[in-house]
Amino acid sequence: MPIGVISDTHDNVAAVRAAVDLFESAGVDRIVHCGDVVAPPVLPEFEGFEVHGVLGNNDGELDGLEAGFRALGDGSRLHGRFAELEFDGARFAVRHGEDLDRVEELAANGRYDFVCYGHHHERECREVGGTVVLNPGAHFPTVPESERTVALVDPARSGAAAVRFERVD
Repeated sequence: MPIGVISDTHDNVAAVRAAVDLFESAGVDRIVHCGDVVAPPVLPEFEGFEVHGVLGNNDGELDGLEAGFRALGDGSRLHGRFAELEFDGARFAVRHGEDLDRVEELAANGRYDFVCYGHHHERECREVGGTVVLNPGAHFPTVPESERTVALVDPARSGAAAVRFERVD
């Protein structure tokens, strides 16, 4: 079953609804959010999924965000600035990505199959050794349409072939 990866939703409820529709169509039941949810009211849109998130530089209502993730149930959690996750044997490191040097260090250390990040509002999928570095795109209103994407990750596959981008309209 694929893992959904999203980032930088910036309170864009319409984009989150469209992404959720894509995730449902793809059979996703677990989502990784790479930060910048911004405020709790968007979180109920993720109901029915197990959602793991990290804090971004625009995430301000910490208590509300933590409560919102907990309210989703199903193991959903806001992990702070960094998450180390494992799904179906695939190891994920998740950061928001303000510090690209840290993203590169995580990719180079060889401990993870996927290093997911956001912040820069540009999608990316590349390999560093055996690790996939993945930015799923963003949903901030000024982001070009070409970057308004989410990623689907097949944890049973390895390398960049495990990742498929889907445009969010």
